[in-house]
Amino acid sequence: MFDFAYPFYLYLLLLVPLLALLFWAARLSRKSKLRRFGRPEVVDLLMPDASKYTPTVKIVLQLIAVAALVFMLARPRAGAKEQQETSAGIEVMIAFDISNSMLASSTDRPDGVPRIDRARLLLEKLIDKLDNDKVGLVIFAQQPKMQLPLTSDFYTAKMYLNELSPKLISNQGTDLADAIKMAMNGFSPAEDMHKAIILITDAEDHEGAALEAAKLAADNGIQIDVIGLGTSQGSLVPGVVGAEGRPVVSSLNEQLAQQIAQAGDGIYVNGASPSALSDLQTQLDKLQKSEFSTVTYSAGAEQFPTFAFLAFLFILIDFFVVDRKISWLRGVNFFTKNVADKKLKNTKEAK
Repeated sequence: MFDFAYPFYLYLLLLVPLLALLFWAARLSRKSKLRRFGRPEVVDLLMPDASKYTPTVKIVLQLIAVAALVFMLARPRAGAKEQQETSAGIEVMIAFDISNSMLASSTDRPDGVPRIDRARLLLEKLIDKLDNDKVGLVIFAQQPKMQLPLTSDFYTAKMYLNELSPKLISNQGTDLADAIKMAMNGFSPAEDMHKAIILITDAEDHEGAALEAAKLAADNGIQIDVIGLGTSQGSLVPGVVGAEGRPVVSSLNEQLAQQIAQAGDGIYVNGASPSALSDLQTQLDKLQKSEFSTVTYSAGAEQFPTFAFLAFLFILIDFFVVDRKISWLRGVNFFTKNVADKKLKNTKEAK
């Protein structure tokens, strides 16, 4: 089987006949101009070193080199075969709280790292450790939103994390139950796949029913792990004003976060803990990885080096072929016998 990685480059082969036509037109123009100086047989005698054949040889070499370069750009491949690979992993849905309270400091210091930034950093490091697993992303405040369906493209997942902001959801507040339910709906229907939800929040639940949603997830074989952000002392939420113009203070509801994790058969970790990432990774590793098969096509053996060599070879030969007659072929005429002698004799007789 022979194919090309970039077949659209093959349109450049149209340059070959175009260059050939330009060469032919140039040769006709040259002959026409030479006739102005006299009869062709006489003018030829005035240019003893001009070759009739080497210009054609050179253009052929150049056209072959151009064609080889085009094939090289198209990246020809041979020997591609259909191949089935088996991978094993789990499905992880991240439920990320982007309510305004996540803009507050993650420490007791008012100028500490915002909770949303610490959460981003933790999840980026976690995604790097997921290997063959699949990851999806749900963002939520008062309402949840599926930001990224399950994928094994971790690069894209991390790009989405970098763009998270409370501005993505207009209805502010925190509804943990709806976020958990949307994350549950984001998993594949495969019953043999092991699944986990990572809920990352300060657990300021304004709607209730989060524990019931966590129990429902556990009953469906879905583990819920919770990462808590913030402190019990609380921090001011920048840019948010409450009733009567008073500043809003947001605190981590660590008790509720722990209860959600317990109801969801998972663990609770505090995002400020140095061992938060390793503890979470250990918990996820307890889930048995399920095998899932994907059909892929192995790339065929690359053939572009062959065409690169041919292009280089013909360009090199063209470099050494000159337009004038080759000295050791000067007395040889490929098509007529002793044409030069006959022309010279006829010229002398005419005189």
